[in-house]
Amino acid sequence: MSYSSVFRFLSYIMLFIAALMLIPFFMGVYFGESEAWHGFLLTIALMVLLSFYILHLTHWDKTLRIGSKESMLIVSLTWVVMALFGALPLYLSKSLPTYSECFFEIMSGFTTAGSTVIVDIEALDKSIIFWRSMTNWLGGMGVVVLFVAVLPIFGVRGNALVGAEAVGPAKSKFTPTIRGTAGVLWCIYIGLSVSETLLLMVGGLDAFNAVTVMFGTIGAAGFAPLNDSIGGYDSAYVEWVCTIFMFLAGVNFTLFFYAIKRNFRKVARNGELRLYIALIAVSTLCITLQLLFSGTYGTLSESLRKAAFHVVSMMTTTGFVVDDFNFWPMFSQMLLIVVCFIGACSGSAGGGMKVIRISVMMRLGYNSMIKRIHPNSVSSIQVGESHYDSQTALSIAGYVGCYFITLFLGSVVIALTDYDFLTCFSSVFLCLGNLGTGIGGLGSSFAFDIFPDWSLWVFSFLMLAGRLEFYTIYTLFTRTFWKR
Repeated sequence: MSYSSVFRFLSYIMLFIAALMLIPFFMGVYFGESEAWHGFLLTIALMVLLSFYILHLTHWDKTLRIGSKESMLIVSLTWVVMALFGALPLYLSKSLPTYSECFFEIMSGFTTAGSTVIVDIEALDKSIIFWRSMTNWLGGMGVVVLFVAVLPIFGVRGNALVGAEAVGPAKSKFTPTIRGTAGVLWCIYIGLSVSETLLLMVGGLDAFNAVTVMFGTIGAAGFAPLNDSIGGYDSAYVEWVCTIFMFLAGVNFTLFFYAIKRNFRKVARNGELRLYIALIAVSTLCITLQLLFSGTYGTLSESLRKAAFHVVSMMTTTGFVVDDFNFWPMFSQMLLIVVCFIGACSGSAGGGMKVIRISVMMRLGYNSMIKRIHPNSVSSIQVGESHYDSQTALSIAGYVGCYFITLFLGSVVIALTDYDFLTCFSSVFLCLGNLGTGIGGLGSSFAFDIFPDWSLWVFSFLMLAGRLEFYTIYTLFTRTFWKR
């Protein structure tokens, strides 16, 4: 294990985050938010000084040596360090009373969980709201992936780093170098971001609201600058724009690359995308009809708009809301819970179990049943044109096992807060699946401020484990990892 390489990389990350933090710092200066910009300034200074101190201590090791172990440790520590320092401006500006709440809020932002302890968001300084939402956008694609795009200036290959941070059972590499792949992904990500921002501004939102809403949408995270989320804008146009871009954020970004290259056949025959679209279409249709016939909304167009928005928001685990769907008929609520458990596509900004994993597990179960009837049969796991070998299927099964074990153990630990079963289980489910909005009777405006400080650290760990999909985090707790 090259610890000097790990710490040098972390110092570069801190300098990178400090540079990004200059944006809300200058916003704070512009809006005259003295406590906020002082908080940003002190945090930036601390990060820069610490980074240069680490670089000085490790000056003898100029070349970064990053293997699989170093990559997992770097990625895990990167997200922790980002949250530790990212929370400081909130704490120093007195936006939240305790550092535990600040850490939880920023960890929620970076992991795109979208959970919050803030009840009155609009009371915060604009620069704080902007930074809080900006963490959504950075975490959606992954800071390490962004960093790898410029990594060769430090003489490092980023294959293992991207593999440790990227989501999904298979890691796509569609250019000769991993740096090229990371660069293309971020170009697509930025392109979608600019497009949505412009469309929102056409719909009447000012630059601040358009950008902050875009951060939460493209990052599939759900932080909004208004207390009533997207419903606060009371605009059908804004709702449809957000619905479209939430849907796009839940698509595997590799498919955008193939679409740009006009390889539409590869896009059309992608099994995960087809299932993703089918699940959204069927769920939207069913909920639309029930909302219409139950009299929840008066017209078909309104029922369709509300249904489509919430189905896409929940399936991509964005967590935006326009109405409190906990007052909807129970069938509609259950469908929303099912789609948010399934989640978006692998290689997207969305969270959840991922469509491909559900599809592979269903196919694996089907093959197992056929095997009982025909013990000597040879079966394969195929989704669309993609074939998955037994090793990938085993990895997916392991992921599902980690998911449920963590869900139940996390619920047991949070039960020490003495809240009821529904509150404990649902809150852990929200954090683990990176879904910010309340479900299962908690209310769409549910905030984690009801929990004691110690539990917020538990929730923060669950959000990080869910975002990095368990293996990267849990491997650090094994004896084998630390052996030479």
